[in-house]
Parts: sequence; structure tokens; C-alpha cells
Amino acid sequence: MNVRKPAVAGTFYASTRDGLIEQIEWSYRHKLGPGDIPEVNESGPREIVALVAPHAGYMASGPVAAHAYSSLARDGRVDTAVIVGPNHTGYGTAVSVWPSGTWSTPLGNARVNEDLATSLLGGIVRAEESAHIYEHSIELQIPWLQHLYGDAVQIVPVAMLAQDADTAREVGEALSKVVGNVVLIASTDLTHYEPPESAAQKDTGVMATLESFDSDEMYRWLRAESCTMCGYGPVAAVMYAARKLGATRAELLKYATSGDTTGDYSRVVGYASVAFRR
Repeated sequence: MNVRKPAVAGTFYASTRDGLIEQIEWSYRHKLGPGDIPEVNESGPREIVALVAPHAGYMASGPVAAHAYSSLARDGRVDTAVIVGPNHTGYGTAVSVWPSGTWSTPLGNARVNEDLATSLLGGIVRAEESAHIYEHSIELQIPWLQHLYGDAVQIVPVAMLAQDADTAREVGEALSKVVGNVVLIASTDLTHYEPPESAAQKDTGVMATLESFDSDEMYRWLRAESCTMCGYGPVAAVMYAARKLGATRAELLKYATSGDTTGDYSRVVGYASVAFRR
């Protein structure tokens, strides 16, 4: 079986099972987190079609990411998470799906839903592993899912090197055809390495476009304000698909910056968790 080994265990998050669980639970209990460790609501309504969550090191972005996964736990059990992240490394094709096997983390092996992965292929979306070997944006989401659902949850990793509006729409169209008990997850950080005031101003505008499901306005805002959001393509694709899959409202669950968690406000990175619900 093809196993993708962790690329950033020991740097972005702890490299041991106990250490990683401690980090995740710290994130939930943090003053900026949701406050407690969630339990999966087995009779949950399953209203969440998609999430946006950050992918920085857990000590910086973990409390914000915890809001996304706390909401998912309260919403019920999911069978598969399609995780769409930006390709920071430059390897692979324009849009690369890891098609089979498992992804390993200190919490175990997450199986790839091969049927669903195959269903996404076509056009710009290709089966390609090299894009994922060193990429962290998708990997950072998997331990959160494993902490909630153990080895029962399956994944489909999708890395976007091309993030233009047309590509995002094509990926979103493919995602909108997924069937089953699936959640879509767009992995992104927001403004990078700016003073907190300018980061908050730029990020507030981005979040407003998400709340209105307006990807065209998001692209316009990013250009006009020179925003350095890294995963705008995944967010646009997932937002497009979420609307076609029946989402009618977007909820900002939490916004904070790296300064709020680390105490260093000289140059901050913005993080947000957002839920798209039926």
C-alpha cells in the first residue's frame, strides 16, 4: 500500500502521538479556542457542507483551527474529508490529487477514499503524488480529523498549484459532484507578515466575501488590497462547490492572528475558521 509519510511532524506539530494529542487538546482549551474538547455528536444534523481552516504550526493557528473541528464534531460524524490546499512547493501538476493508499501521522494512517478521488479526475485535475510529498497545507488538517473520528474517516487530498478563478471554478465543479457523507475543507492562512492593523483590515474584507459566497469579489479584493492569503484558490473552489451542494449560509467561527497566540505582534499572520452550512 502506498503510504505518504508526514513532512512536517516535529516542526508544525508534535512528532509523537502523546505530544500531538496534547497540542490538539491545548488548542481546544486555549483562551482563543472553543474552550473544551468536543465529543462527536452521533445524532448531529450534518448541516456543515464545507469548512475553511488554517494550516500554520499548531502553536500559532491551533486555537483558531480548533473552532472548525469543534463545530464539525457537534455537527456529527463524517465518512470522508476532501481537503483542498494550496501547493506551496511548486511540484506536480496544476491540480494534483493523491489517488490511493494512506497518509501517515503520529495518530495513525488515514485511508484515501480511492473511489471519490478517482471521481474528481479529469480536465485540469490529475492524479499526481509529487505535489504532496513536502506540502504541509493538507497534512495539517488530518490529525484534527483523526482526533475526532479515529481511523474511520477517509480523506481525499487535493493540492492546487494553479489558483486562478477559472481553475477554482473547474475544481469547484468537480467537487460539487461528490456524493456520500462528505465534508469539504479548504486549507488557508490569510494575510502574511504584516502589522496587525493592516492584516485585520485586509482579512476583514476577505471574510466578508466568504460570508456572501462571492468568490469574484474575493479575487477583486485580493488584487485591490495586495492580500497575501495563500489558499484563495482552494477557498474559491470549496465555496463554489458548497453553494451547489446546498449551503445557504457561511458562519465565521473565529478570527485571530499569530500575534494573539504567540505574543509577537511585529508581523502577524491572519487565521480564520469558517463553516458553510445547509
